[in-house]
Amino acid sequence: MDDTGLAEFQRHRSRLFALAYRMLGSASEAEDAVQETYLRWEATERAGIRSAEAWLTTVVVNLCRSWLESARTRRETYVGPWLPEPVPTGGGELGPMESAEQRELVSLAVLTLLERLSPAERAVFVLREAFGYSHREIADMLELSEANSQQLYRRARLHVRSEHTRFDAEPARARELFQRFLVAARAGDIAALEQMFTADIVSVADGGGKMSAARRPVVGAGRVARYLAGLFHREVEDLELSIEEVNGAPAAVARVHGELLLIGAADVADERISAIRILVNPDKLAYFGRFPAPAEAERLG
Repeated sequence: MDDTGLAEFQRHRSRLFALAYRMLGSASEAEDAVQETYLRWEATERAGIRSAEAWLTTVVVNLCRSWLESARTRRETYVGPWLPEPVPTGGGELGPMESAEQRELVSLAVLTLLERLSPAERAVFVLREAFGYSHREIADMLELSEANSQQLYRRARLHVRSEHTRFDAEPARARELFQRFLVAARAGDIAALEQMFTADIVSVADGGGKMSAARRPVVGAGRVARYLAGLFHREVEDLELSIEEVNGAPAAVARVHGELLLIGAADVADERISAIRILVNPDKLAYFGRFPAPAEAERLG
């Protein structure tokens, strides 16, 4: 490939990764999709391509659709709950995070809901909601009619909005609540935890059968408080616990000598925590583990 073709691809690489990640919920698979897109870009005759952005977007989104079809079987046999791979977003890895809507669309909560959509529904939803493509553009990319694109979008949006309680806390307030939660959990203060939780809070842990984790969701303020107090109150030598931006929201990140052990994220509704998602599967933590803790991360000991 000549330097011009490589430079053109590099100009779009970060956006392609952001798109592939939203489609797949997996940073490692998103990187593979972007690499495959590059190989196809390298091999194609580019003289007749009018828009590199449209061509590259079409290739990566259709690669992701195919991968989602094969991933369904793997995820159905996954040991315990399946959660998306976490990604650090403080450095713009997934694009702008300036609005609540932008942060929400990359949240672990919404990405988990997107798993329930068909590959076509997910593609239309991501292209429209996260990247602002018109239905005409989406129809061309996915080889659909505009009417079909609109129908898939309505169906996907209805499903996501009906299942998901929108975040209502500003980042600073969510971070302050999350900090209080971690202090109480580290102290084993069950009563304080219960006061921060909604009555129907759900805690979901993803260990993938490789690390010890609850294989079913834990439901209810009392049960979740006892479970998380037991988890975070453990004495772990040289534990480094910090609050960092993960998928657009504050999250607990636990390391020992720089090695990533756990990421815990929370949903906030009515200034209370309504859900906790915990990742301890080392495969799911591998991508995030490449990044050192940011200098501005809030250390809790």
